[in-house]
Amino acid sequence: MPQHSVVITTEDVRAALRGVDDPEVGMNIVDLGLVYGVEVTPTRLHVDLTMTSPACPMGEMILEDAQHALEALAPAGVEIELALVWDPPWSPDRMSAHARDHFGWS
Repeated sequence: MPQHSVVITTEDVRAALRGVDDPEVGMNIVDLGLVYGVEVTPTRLHVDLTMTSPACPMGEMILEDAQHALEALAPAGVEIELALVWDPPWSPDRMSAHARDHFGWS
């Protein structure tokens, strides 16, 4: 088992993913509520993501951007897993207060 001197937390993962925007709405995927779960072990980062809709035309790009953000965060040898999930379906209720304010929904 590889030993890494850098300890990554779930908040580190969320911070890295805040750099990934959904280009259709101009907001990061964490504040949009698209990140459903983060699991961090010494050898693996696992993130469950969703999209605002199954027909999201930017889904592939968002997944690629998330992968790149996590690759920049993780030490060499740490496996990165992104899982696209649809249950429960995304709704605006999942957005942060910051995102709701941004869209004037507060």
